[in-house]
Amino acid sequence: MRKPVIVGNWKMNKTVSEASQLLEEIKNLDLDSEVEAGVCTPAIDLLVAKEKLEDTGVNFGAQNMYFEESGAFTGEISPTMLTDIGAKYVILGHSERREYFKEDDELINKKVISALDHGLTPILCCGESLEEREADKQEDKVKSQIEADLKDVSSEDIEKVIIAYEPIWAIGTGKTASSDDADKMCGFIRSIIEDKYGTDLSEKVRIQYGGSVKPNNVVELMGKENIDGALVGGASLKASDFESLVNFNK
Repeated sequence: MRKPVIVGNWKMNKTVSEASQLLEEIKNLDLDSEVEAGVCTPAIDLLVAKEKLEDTGVNFGAQNMYFEESGAFTGEISPTMLTDIGAKYVILGHSERREYFKEDDELINKKVISALDHGLTPILCCGESLEEREADKQEDKVKSQIEADLKDVSSEDIEKVIIAYEPIWAIGTGKTASSDDADKMCGFIRSIIEDKYGTDLSEKVRIQYGGSVKPNNVVELMGKENIDGALVGGASLKASDFESLVNFNK
């Protein structure tokens, strides 16, 4: 059985002092130990996350990284920098990185391979725009992303990847794909993995839904067969909301 995984994506929010306060609140929460919980913070907050979340059972990670270990890449952080401080996750291919910073699938694929090579858990994001969904092109878009981003990922490594389906039109808009639509797409993603890696491995890969997930809809979403977790934006910025999300079974 796949262990549910709820991860907060703080995006570009929380100064170091604000992060310290929120993480202090999170570390004192009574969270369901049967659910894997984590937060992905801005790079400047990672050391605070390491300090505050140590021995809590809540993992932490980054929102991006470059694929090289070191070098003349001003402004970037490397996989070795993340592993050195004990980070578990790195979010890769988020639609905001694709749109605003022009990251393409070739670059994202290099990042996924590098993350796996360094023992990090990539949270690989995929999803379609509103125009693509209205044109019934959502499956074509997601399939092209998954196939390109997982190029050369081995059978030994695929189960270490978390895939986050995030329809672009539902991110931060208050709109949420219906639980049935979200489940259908997560099931479609699983079928892509099955075609490439076989049934046994496809059943081990965890697939999250992301896009305006909140305490009032997480139970319905998590009740679906193919949704194994959530990548949560705004609702992860309050400790009480994060608690409700992780404790969706309670």
